[in-house]
Amino acid sequence: MRTLPQLLIAALALSAPLAAQQPATAAPRNADPDRNVQGGTLPAGWSGRTDRGQPLANAKFEAMGGGWHLTTGPALIVYRGEADKVASGQAYHTLATFTQTKAPAHPEAYGMFVGGNALDAEGQSYIYVLVRGDGAYLIKKRVGAQVTSVVEWTPSPAVVKADSAGKATNKIEITAQDGKIKFTINGTDVHTMPATAAEAAGVVGLRVNHNLDVHVAGFEVHRIGGKY
Repeated sequence: MRTLPQLLIAALALSAPLAAQQPATAAPRNADPDRNVQGGTLPAGWSGRTDRGQPLANAKFEAMGGGWHLTTGPALIVYRGEADKVASGQAYHTLATFTQTKAPAHPEAYGMFVGGNALDAEGQSYIYVLVRGDGAYLIKKRVGAQVTSVVEWTPSPAVVKADSAGKATNKIEITAQDGKIKFTINGTDVHTMPATAAEAAGVVGLRVNHNLDVHVAGFEVHRIGGKY
């Protein structure tokens, strides 16, 4: 008959291989705190907002190479307000090409938002699509402090994965027309959702999560003729 210590040793020996087979879990957020950027700025005409009220000076956003360069710091949105605001009922198409230039500590996301309203207030709202270096995309809707998922993180061949140096380039497009919002990544339509004219109307802008170095080229908003 085995003694209690012998049984404990046997149980531990059996559990070790099983534990090794379990999938790794993501590191807790406090294992990768915001690495605040020195000399953070915003270009003239741009506004921004961090996710948890951190100072905007902890991230840097600047004109560079015919486009825009963001170095975070805290996760944030940036936008030009009235310059990129779409009226209710107006069909539109927006696009930008994002290049992640350095490898983050773990996959982090970047992308675009539409339907931005009250962005400087407690009741802020917008709909956004993000991609990240492991080849997945996400679509969510924010209303105030509540964020709801439209599409949870989903692997897609449309998303370019980061290479061994952490670099990846992805073109993101959003089209609002005929009562729908369509999300396109590198020329592939990945999702279409129904949306009212009010949901789609508002400011168009960029979103970059924390501790990333991302270059943005070709950010434009095109109004489409005809009814939304």
